Amino acid sequence: MYRPSLTTILLGLGVAYVCHSVWTMFDLFYPTPCDPAVSSCIKPFLARKPKLELSVFTSPRGKGATSSSMDLVWKFDNFTVEATEQRSFNISLPKKTRNNGTFFVHVFLYPQGESPFGNTRSVYQFSSLTQYSVPEAESFNLLGHNNKTKSIISPDVPITHWRSKLAVNVMAEMLLLNRYSVPGDMYQLIRLSPEGDYLPLLYIDELGQRLKDLKPVSKESRQMTLEVTYSPISVGRLRLYSNLQQSIRHLHQLGFTDKDTDELVGIFADTNFYFLAATVAVSMLHLLFDFLAFKNDISFWRNKDTMEGLSTRAVVWRCVSQIIIFLYLMDEQTSLLVLIPTGIGTLIEIWKVKKAFKVTITWNGRKPSFQLGAVSEKEQETAAFDSKAMQYLSYVLYPLCVAGAIYSLLYTPHKSWYSWVVRNLVNGVYAFGFLFMLPQLFVNYKLKSVAHLPWRAFMYKAFNTFIDDIFAFIITMPTAHRMACFRDDVVFAIYLYQRWLYPVDKTRVNEYGQSFNEDDKKTN
Repeated sequence: MYRPSLTTILLGLGVAYVCHSVWTMFDLFYPTPCDPAVSSCIKPFLARKPKLELSVFTSPRGKGATSSSMDLVWKFDNFTVEATEQRSFNISLPKKTRNNGTFFVHVFLYPQGESPFGNTRSVYQFSSLTQYSVPEAESFNLLGHNNKTKSIISPDVPITHWRSKLAVNVMAEMLLLNRYSVPGDMYQLIRLSPEGDYLPLLYIDELGQRLKDLKPVSKESRQMTLEVTYSPISVGRLRLYSNLQQSIRHLHQLGFTDKDTDELVGIFADTNFYFLAATVAVSMLHLLFDFLAFKNDISFWRNKDTMEGLSTRAVVWRCVSQIIIFLYLMDEQTSLLVLIPTGIGTLIEIWKVKKAFKVTITWNGRKPSFQLGAVSEKEQETAAFDSKAMQYLSYVLYPLCVAGAIYSLLYTPHKSWYSWVVRNLVNGVYAFGFLFMLPQLFVNYKLKSVAHLPWRAFMYKAFNTFIDDIFAFIITMPTAHRMACFRDDVVFAIYLYQRWLYPVDKTRVNEYGQSFNEDDKKTN
């Protein structure tokens, strides 16, 4: 009886998930219109081609604000749904808002020449222009004497921040909707006119309000700049943003911070739609290859009894560098999308060190004792050869790292001495991480031969390398970490050239301690 492997099952689930996602996206962008012959259809008010006005008000009050508490900011007289307009305004802040309070924007769309208040043909939305957020730690020159000023506000206490951008949208499509099957993401925006038509769908795009656009509000902040943008929106984007906004609220309830969800919002709000769709598809492949690489890596090290053909020094360095990178990403408050996989990789590298040194742990009561396994002559030869290969390369990188640390101390501001230490350690890690990828190329050059690499492992490496390049442009991360994603491409390209240039030696072990002949023997 045929039993599918775990890989086949996961691949099937991945394909099913992708198909379901594609169908969901198609349904969002192309909803089923109502049959005009059905009496339950409701028509769009825009089909009457009315002349409309758009007005933007501000107020210290949100829900329940009255006309007397609102101040007019902008009146868009020559409004058309297809128009695109952008204006910048200076907004005066009341004392309550400056004292760590709130402030709101109210948007009305109504027939031209009529009042927006108490109008049965007026649509209305409001949103907060302020957000409570923890202020970023200030950077300063560590060798300066008077550069660091004391703040009366604790850096861990959220304070009022100003949302400097406001995006207002109206759905442009004139769809016939069935009053008994209105999509839930559109239902909350629908208002009916006295004639029974549904009024224009007015939407305030809160996803476009990124953390990078927030400005701290202090008691001295008398005025703040607000950039208002109006543009039409398609029914697909309107439904997608509404669903995403609801998902963001659920993530906040689960304990995710604004920093974490801001990265997710940026992927959807700041990325071209077609590029986004390609990224979603590629992400599924990335998860699949990550799992396969993880499974093969764990399986290989679990059954590995000797370090012949493997550099123990490289294993230790990868573990140390992974720990330093993890601390660096934590100090930079990087997104969990990057931090969590790095943390898992750190635990795996620690486990590899235990396997590489053949560490056994015995317990004498509550006191553990550690024992290291014996090292063979071939393992000693491998370590000596790796040391010689890296010796030449370190002549350049050691001075560069020291010079970079001194330059950073003299001319670059930092949050603290800890931040300076971690930043320079991680710069060394990225540089020497590249260094530790080169000995295999050096060995190939000296021997004029390339060890046979199993195609399965080869493809896992290749696909994940180029997929990581895509995520380097999409997910916010430190520049040094982004540049490290591209160093693998260089080594990969050189390896391909060497594979074409040199004949294949199927007897020599590769970087994993495996040879092609040994794989054939195990297979047979």
